Amino acid sequence: MSTANRPARPSAIAGYEDWPRFVRNQPRYLALTAGAQELSDALGVPAPASRRDVTVHWEETHDGVTTSQLSWQLGFGPRTTGWLVRPAGGSGPLPGVLALHCHGGNKFGGADRLVELPQTHPSAAEARAGHYDGRALATEVARAGFAVLAHDTFAWGSRHFDLSEPPWRTAAALEARKSQWREDGVVPTDSELYNAAAGYHEDTVAKTAGLLGTSLAGMVAHDDLAALEILASLPDVDPGRLGCIGFSGGGGRALTLAALSPRIRNYVVTCMMTTFDSLLPAYLDAHSWLLQTPGLWKLGDWPELTARSGADGFLVQYALADQLFPEAGMREAHRILATLHPDSYAGRFWPGGHVFTAAMQNEAITYLARTLGAGSPAAQAHSTVPTP
Repeated sequence: MSTANRPARPSAIAGYEDWPRFVRNQPRYLALTAGAQELSDALGVPAPASRRDVTVHWEETHDGVTTSQLSWQLGFGPRTTGWLVRPAGGSGPLPGVLALHCHGGNKFGGADRLVELPQTHPSAAEARAGHYDGRALATEVARAGFAVLAHDTFAWGSRHFDLSEPPWRTAAALEARKSQWREDGVVPTDSELYNAAAGYHEDTVAKTAGLLGTSLAGMVAHDDLAALEILASLPDVDPGRLGCIGFSGGGGRALTLAALSPRIRNYVVTCMMTTFDSLLPAYLDAHSWLLQTPGLWKLGDWPELTARSGADGFLVQYALADQLFPEAGMREAHRILATLHPDSYAGRFWPGGHVFTAAMQNEAITYLARTLGAGSPAAQAHSTVPTP
């Protein structure tokens, strides 16, 4: 076949063709401490642009909370959608929390799984039922007296890659998946098709990021840092009382954000704590590129990265039957954290698998309310979490 007759090769980064230019031209994120800077450099975090025009698309009050849909442009790729949730009729300034959605193998959606919305997409409802005990985490945190921002991060939801014409390697893997669906008599939904393609495509995204001198985790951190600055700038938010919370991949994002930004005073990591060594040889394949940035281990073990944060305190919640982490690794991580942070770390082991249960959410919300000063004094004092 002549070159002229060959089919055009699809873009491997459709929707993000301006990403390479952005990374080449944007300076690296500058942290305030040497330890945080080492992490920024290892992940290859670009500096978020200093100016972001935030648009409010709609606002609705229901069942005690006011929810606003926002969007902003980060200078490359699709526009970001986020939701601000706060107590209805509350007067500021309120403590602020960044709610960080999980990976979950669901990139069709993002932060919508964390927010009660007038219309919930089935993929968000499925993620909520499977990972959050059926609850909208960001909305529940807001009910405790916080201004909560939940946003789609790089490669999820509104920040997705366009895979309508997937690159050839992704397309070949997707065809095999479609064949299996046909054999099983399954008609996949649009979200199932996209998530299957995105799962294969994550390797391409990670390769592209590596070529550009960044990483998937570094680009996600870029988006999270930008969202944190937006939260801190809101008129009803106290920028001196900010925290973050995340389950699974969102827990990894919370740890990373707290290490990179001095704005985070207290944070919660749920079902995302172990030692790197415990992932070998059997558990490494259970995790995405969010956890497995090449060279990250050179900076220390995963729990040791918390020492790069200047936060006042943090809570880690472990699930004893977590399918993604061996118990021995979680126990060793707990030991390391208790040694590193005897006065600021709280660790709790829960029964059950890789799920952010309602009881765990209540504990996490109570911890944040007490440490960041949200809600009534009685609510802050009533806590089952050890005081850091």
